Amino acid sequence: MDAAQVKLIERFPGADDYCRLRADAGMAPRTLDAAQRGLPNTLYGVSLLLDGEVVGMGRVIGDGGCFFVVVDIAVAPALQGQGLGKRIMAALDDWLRANAPPSAVVSLAADGDAKHLYAKFGFVETTPFSVNMEYQVD
Repeated sequence: MDAAQVKLIERFPGADDYCRLRADAGMAPRTLDAAQRGLPNTLYGVSLLLDGEVVGMGRVIGDGGCFFVVVDIAVAPALQGQGLGKRIMAALDDWLRANAPPSAVVSLAADGDAKHLYAKFGFVETTPFSVNMEYQVD
């Protein structure tokens, strides 16, 4: 697959594509019900399309004023390593810089080497001052 043919659109994918792409990219699965409830709360999102198929995504969630969280950055495995994650992050970063007010905090949880990509957009590790903590509802 050729990353040059991939189109970025300012629209987050629907619940079915969201669940499929998370699984394809090796991310923790989300139920269709959870996706249908959560995705309408997206503040801003983008999709990558190749021949009409969703092959990448990323979105911003939060309260729209004080806190913004970058989530669901995913690229289809066959297209990883071709700069598409950077395209997604650039779009999200542009939107955040245009829409988040001064003093807002933008955060994300970086898995593995993805932290190097996020550092290019100004994200810094906060440990030991703070650590990401979570739990998953069973």
